[in-house]
Amino acid sequence: MPPSTHDDAFLKLVDNLRELEVVIGPKAAPTVAAVRSGLHDALALRDRGDMAGALEAIRAAMQRLAALASDLDPSEGSMMNEIARRFTEALSAGLTGEAKQAINVMRHKAGDPKDEDGKW
Repeated sequence: MPPSTHDDAFLKLVDNLRELEVVIGPKAAPTVAAVRSGLHDALALRDRGDMAGALEAIRAAMQRLAALASDLDPSEGSMMNEIARRFTEALSAGLTGEAKQAINVMRHKAGDPKDEDGKW
């Protein structure tokens, strides 16, 4: 089954996390791997119909990313936590436009200047 546009957005975010490893260096590798794994887990949970589990996996992955940002810059970490919170709340409420905005901010922070324009 080909990935949906929603999956493509997550997979692009996962791919863009590599930029963090390059910019931050080896210190970022374990966190980026955990975030990447968490997002893949979220997709698998969603595909099995476990939306609550998928949202929790996304939230946990984004908190790991925010913790890494906090290590580098506490204000950046605080902002990333807020983005993760908004993203999770938007998805759980079915507000795809707001979720899309949050994922675009996350992608920009991970090094991709483009917005995801596809339908969710």
